[in-house]
Amino acid sequence: MAFAFVLFFFTLTLKAQNQPIKTGADQTDLYIPLLKGKRVAIMANQTAIIGTTHLVDSLQSLGIQVVKVFGPEHGFRGNVSAGEKVSDETDPKTGIPIISLYGKKNKPSAEDMADVDIMIYDLQDVGVRFYTNINALSRLMEACAANSKELMILDRPNPNAYLIDGPILDMKYKSGIGMFPIPMSHGLTVGEFAQMANGEGWLTNGVKCKLRIIPVANYNHDMEYTLPVPPSPNLNTQQAVLLYPSTCMFEGVYLNHGRGTYFPFTVLGSPELKGIYDFSYTPTGIKGMAETPLFMDQVCYGLDLREFDTDKLRKSGQINFKWIIELYKAHPHKEKFFDSSLSNQMGTIEKLIGTGEFRQQIISGVSEEEIRASWEPGLSKYKEMRKKYLLYP
Repeated sequence: MAFAFVLFFFTLTLKAQNQPIKTGADQTDLYIPLLKGKRVAIMANQTAIIGTTHLVDSLQSLGIQVVKVFGPEHGFRGNVSAGEKVSDETDPKTGIPIISLYGKKNKPSAEDMADVDIMIYDLQDVGVRFYTNINALSRLMEACAANSKELMILDRPNPNAYLIDGPILDMKYKSGIGMFPIPMSHGLTVGEFAQMANGEGWLTNGVKCKLRIIPVANYNHDMEYTLPVPPSPNLNTQQAVLLYPSTCMFEGVYLNHGRGTYFPFTVLGSPELKGIYDFSYTPTGIKGMAETPLFMDQVCYGLDLREFDTDKLRKSGQINFKWIIELYKAHPHKEKFFDSSLSNQMGTIEKLIGTGEFRQQIISGVSEEEIRASWEPGLSKYKEMRKKYLLYP
């Protein structure tokens, strides 16, 4: 009997693995009946699609009353540069009011929620702490809790779900690019993160949000997933998405990381590395991506990772910070390397990495093994805690 059950379970698992991944949004039969006759608000951007059609357009065509849309960083249509404030507007295609949550306010007000029966969240995430979608999700959860509204999450795969690595955020470095005590690469979908935020009491005053998650079908954390739509202007290729957990830390370093090119997060360089590296590129101002990048109109020399085999990252199961060690050693002006006062395009390395030790570890030549050891036992404790909130194997 036990053998038959195991065989049955194995057959189901194998069958699921052979089926195409279906996002939460794609499974309209699971949630459209729950939206009929209700006033629906949606937090979404250009990644919220059903097939190739935007979620808002699809819901309207299915007779669902969408009363307003809330837009995150980069705006509802995803065409605003990183960090640039976004204004309220009316969507020219649908006539629906769009309320920015990356401008004058960062969460819906009671007035915004008054004519809403149910809220939907559908934003593609990339699985790292410093990608701001999970921060927007947590604030939306708080607004729903405060106004007794249910939040429906249309879950999507995390393209970096296999990767759980990096130090746990030391909360004294809490900021807009790190709000929760999770590692740099957290290995969660947004649905799983929402369950964790609820369960661990991370929302303001420990409030709990009523959640309804439409999970991804035929999916597990080890599956490769190519994003059908770029999640933000500077994550415009699959290569950038897969390198992002390792290369975004360069936002806290006095190097250009590809902003001002059409291949951000896949090249790293500086004019000061001339004669040390042969590869070169020149950042320029690009509207909607990077208007004033670091080292604009200057030839930068450094690393070209556009053809780097990202399967190496998958096999290692680790963030690659060999590149930051290499470039620090190569840099002729080491006092500049982590000096965020040199450019308003830089963040501080502590806020990105999440710990106060990393800067000095690199400067002192601490080995990779020792640096990784300093992330324990926090990382192992997180991995164990994470198991409570998983929706997928």
